[in-house]
Amino acid sequence: MIHAYNEIYVDLAQQNLGSMLDYAVYDLDFNIDDFFSLFITSGIADSFGKGDFRYLSGMSGIEVANTVLEAVGLDDKITASVPRYDKTPEFWTGWVLAYYQWWSNLDFEEIKNQIKPSEIMALYHPYHEMDILAIIERLDESCRGKTRLKNRREWRGLSQSQLASLSGVPVRTIQQYEQRERDINSAKAITVESLAKALGTDSQYLLELGSFQKSKSS
Repeated sequence: MIHAYNEIYVDLAQQNLGSMLDYAVYDLDFNIDDFFSLFITSGIADSFGKGDFRYLSGMSGIEVANTVLEAVGLDDKITASVPRYDKTPEFWTGWVLAYYQWWSNLDFEEIKNQIKPSEIMALYHPYHEMDILAIIERLDESCRGKTRLKNRREWRGLSQSQLASLSGVPVRTIQQYEQRERDINSAKAITVESLAKALGTDSQYLLELGSFQKSKSS
């Protein structure tokens, strides 16, 4: 998969987008979705998403937010930030959005059209306690309609043939699950467990339903 920019800048991008949204909500008193729309309208989201060093490493998240306000003619709203020592759900939302945009190479606008920042923030519990891959796969499912099986396989850099070899599940069966021609929720438990083991995850995680259910035998 081709990512949006060099991986060495991802952590900085996450910190900045997280700080931007935290500042926008708590200090500027914006609704998170409204400010993210300004971020897109200003054109800064497009530059940020392409790896523009001015926004990834040349400014703090607060400075990026203020630059957004200046770009859309709302610089009168700029105010001092109040330090927060705990990471807020808003910060986490920006942190996740930056990573997903880098990983998927989708535009921020494309992502927002499929799932709003407020909807991502609503997933803070329980996802903030999980590995970031869990929320990334959830977002990709929303944004691109991929199954969790396909997301996990691609994340691990495996072809369908390689996964078949590792799991003992036929290639055609894997294709059918990924294309939703067959329902993985109705697969035999041993099949799902074999796929999960090969992919380094829990069998429940590969199920298509929102809640993690036990695999049904058939």
